[in-house]
Amino acid sequence: MMLRRVSRRLALTLGLALAFLGRLDAQATQATPAEVLCPEVLGVGVSSDVPFCDVLVQVDTDLGIRVILPPRRGESTLSFNLHNRHTYSQQAAAGGQAYAQYLAAIALATMEGEIIGRGVVLSEFREASDLIDRVSGGAGASGLKAVAPTGVERISMTVPEDLDELAIVGQSLEIARIDGRDMVTAIGRPVAVLSDATIEYRPR
Repeated sequence: MMLRRVSRRLALTLGLALAFLGRLDAQATQATPAEVLCPEVLGVGVSSDVPFCDVLVQVDTDLGIRVILPPRRGESTLSFNLHNRHTYSQQAAAGGQAYAQYLAAIALATMEGEIIGRGVVLSEFREASDLIDRVSGGAGASGLKAVAPTGVERISMTVPEDLDELAIVGQSLEIARIDGRDMVTAIGRPVAVLSDATIEYRPR
């Protein structure tokens, strides 16, 4: 009986110790906005005040969106919102001709060009309420750009400890409209929009 009580106490003590260590490990992990170097900024959302970055088709990682990673222990998680791009026309929307379906594919790669993750965003546009936000910087009287983000997919990818920098590049965009389909794969063409990038990691 005494041995059984001791065993129970040891098990309880061990369980509490593991739970305490787990809390310490969780406390050591922090999530912060990622340092993103955007070669082509779409603009800032007028409602959200969020910066939106165009993702271009590239094979040269130096020309992609670069993410600078902080010093850290172990694997980390890079997350960001991926949107489709829509060129909004009030006239087309009023005439029932605005429908479009977008499927954009992007890749996360090392600066040496090794792909370590991929992401896609699929969305449909029918009316203005399908836009995530409007973007400032347009030349018209409204001051809004015609191109705006639509749809959203939260992409999360595991990043190895030994990397200091990553690149995000576009790969392709499939567009289906009322009058036909298009496939975009040309180098330098924007195929998606990125926003709200964060990195979850354990600091050194």
